[in-house]
Parts: sequence; C-alpha cells; structure tokens
Amino acid sequence: MNRMELVEKIAEKNAISKAEANRILGSVIEEIMDAAKAGESLTLVGFGTFKVQERPARTGRNPATGATITIPAAKVPKFVPSSAFKAAVNCKKCK
Repeated sequence: MNRMELVEKIAEKNAISKAEANRILGSVIEEIMDAAKAGESLTLVGFGTFKVQERPARTGRNPATGATITIPAAKVPKFVPSSAFKAAVNCKKCK
C-alpha cells in the first residue's frame, strides 16, 4: 500500500474528502518527524513507539577495496511496535 491508497482508505472510512485525509495524514507524519528531530519519543497506544536511537561510531570495511574505514556516530529513527500490533500481525485465528 502506498500513501495515496492509505489516503483513499482514510477518506472512505471517515466520510471526508481525499484532500482533507491527505492533509491529516501529512500533519500526523510531520508531528512524528518533529518529535524525532527534537529527540522525543512518540507513543501511539496500541500501535507502537517512534523514537531516535544513538548509533556509536564504529569501524567498517570498504567492500570494494577491503580498506578499513571509520563510520561516524549517527542518530537513527526507530519504530517499536506495540504488543497489540504484533498480535494482530501474528494472528493465527485470522486465517
């Protein structure tokens, strides 16, 4: 499913226009990204938690030459699904 398919489903389920559903989805995504930029975690109960994780600097290898390189430290976004989300994905009775 891509963004426009999701927008169509949101619009259909909530009896709103696709343009309004797209604006709402855009706002939700923007708020999640703003929270991550600020270093905050954002928890949606029953869905999961979006957070930023620090990845330390490490040593790696250039696969083409085999030379050792230093990979700098970085902040990476991470999503941790809730137990309810995991249960829904692994539902054995649903099939």
